[in-house]
Amino acid sequence: MEITASYELNPVPVTVLYLAGKLDGNSYQELIHEAQRQYDAGARDLVLDLSRVTFLSSAGISALHTVARLFHGQTPSERQEGWASFRAMESDRAAGPQEHVKLLNPTPEVKNVLDIVGFGSLFHTFTDVQQAIASFR
Repeated sequence: MEITASYELNPVPVTVLYLAGKLDGNSYQELIHEAQRQYDAGARDLVLDLSRVTFLSSAGISALHTVARLFHGQTPSERQEGWASFRAMESDRAAGPQEHVKLLNPTPEVKNVLDIVGFGSLFHTFTDVQQAIASFR
């Protein structure tokens, strides 16, 4: 997986991570590590551009959830926790959309997976990067 970052200020600082390739068991840790690096550097609002993600597995879903918890100031779930991690996703979805991580342009295949697992209620999704950035206040 290839990950590049850009930084925007409109009206608050927003980090945009551009993901390309498969988000699966071979790459999910790359996303988590990059998100942790950005968070440790002071980022608090994040847009994940999924327009070039060609495949999203359960490990990728877990990575998205981990990033959401990290940017919400919560302890990220460990993938090794198995079903406990997925139960945490259930309670997080019930709490409403994530306010510090937004998704941008998921491919139809990725959007289908996100909808199947119920992440439509966990993440705001945008088709325009400037609208996604401006949604942070």
